[in-house]
Amino acid sequence: MFTRFKKKVMATSFLLASFGLISAENVHQAPRATAEEVKMDFWDLPPLEKAFISTEPEMFTDKLKVGKLGLDGGNKASILKLAKELAENEHGKYDSLLISHKDKLLFESYFNSGRIDLAHFQSSVTKGFTSLVLARAIQLGYVTMAELHKPIVSFFDDLDTSNLSAGAELVTLHQALSMRSGLRFSDEQLKDFRTNRDKYKGTAQIQAFLELSQPVTKASQVYKYQGSDPILVMHVINSVVPGSAKEFVEREFFSKMGITNYKWRLDPIGMPIGDNGFDLNSRDMLKTGKLLANNGKWKNEQLLSAEYLAAAFEPITKASESWQPEGFNYGYLWYQTDIVLNNKKYNVTLTWGGGGNRIILVNALDLIIVITGQDMEDKVFEPLIEAILPAFING
Repeated sequence: MFTRFKKKVMATSFLLASFGLISAENVHQAPRATAEEVKMDFWDLPPLEKAFISTEPEMFTDKLKVGKLGLDGGNKASILKLAKELAENEHGKYDSLLISHKDKLLFESYFNSGRIDLAHFQSSVTKGFTSLVLARAIQLGYVTMAELHKPIVSFFDDLDTSNLSAGAELVTLHQALSMRSGLRFSDEQLKDFRTNRDKYKGTAQIQAFLELSQPVTKASQVYKYQGSDPILVMHVINSVVPGSAKEFVEREFFSKMGITNYKWRLDPIGMPIGDNGFDLNSRDMLKTGKLLANNGKWKNEQLLSAEYLAAAFEPITKASESWQPEGFNYGYLWYQTDIVLNNKKYNVTLTWGGGGNRIILVNALDLIIVITGQDMEDKVFEPLIEAILPAFING
């Protein structure tokens, strides 16, 4: 039995080495950041000399359960082919791909700027985490599900409502979570918000969004992907939790999962920015996927409101921007779509950020996929689905 297992490992190592990806003796050792790299800006990181690919991920300090691709599920051939393509930048510039099946990390790979222990920028994946922080606040009773349908202005005592744009006083948290606030701004206003953050901070930022918007009407309250909506959600979190949103995120969300290696860019008042600016490493992205796959429960503790998650992952509205794939829907700052393979429909839930960053859940297959990248074209989703889902349907 040992001989057969040894031959199997050697065969996999030879296959990977033949791709020019890793050396056979380095199969289990994912690339770590050097002391110098830890201090570097992400964009200054040197690329890996060789891409790293493992079908038998190592046990690491994060204590994720690990297994072996093929033995514990999945077809190696199609996934290794995809990994080779990613290593050669055939789908754009990507930094990691991880796959978990039935609660075990079975496949782990790093390319370009990827390191097992470095937090990677998330871009708009940040929006998805803002939603999850709200789910934690609801679980702890600081917000109720009914209050999602209350006007956002009701969460702030120091807001001056005398000069709000028509209809802005009726915008609800539910609408902001699903990108349907109806708030609309000119390009000049958006530039002003971005470049004058000290002017628009705290209550002044909320005030500006609600005062300077064009009138909010039924016609304007349709899906529009924009930063103001999740930023308002984070303001609500900041107003209802004890202490600050920053402290709440650390104490009640990340620390509960043992996640310490993250960065969340703060606005001028020290509040996490709700739409962008969050960094997290690939394995901790996977941890978050596991939390969601378990309906918000972590180690027998219900961290996130299961009722909220059920609502958050519903197809509330169509994701209708021209750059968003046909068939994508939007819930509470998370996407949802259905993939049909072999005449069977698979529901896919994901959070998605520029550069190709994604956490993807396919609950029917007990499958979690994490990918990080710096690809502005960001067309990797279809190749991922085509290679990975059949590997676990048929594997």
